[in-house]
Amino acid sequence: MEEPAPPRSLRGASLEEAMREDLEVYAVDELTERIARLEGEIERTRRVRERKRSGRSAADALFSFGS
Repeated sequence: MEEPAPPRSLRGASLEEAMREDLEVYAVDELTERIARLEGEIERTRRVRERKRSGRSAADALFSFGS
């Protein structure tokens, strides 16, 4: 008999968890690394958002039929 799959986490749950984390326990170097990683995630999110906007614009243009 197969074991049930673990429950899926909700979208953004990791972000919510990170926002509640106590930052006082981190050293300055660790905080600097955290900031760099968060900035990398922000950039990745922006790239995906832009790709989706471009795809949406292309779809809108395709189905507008000259309206």
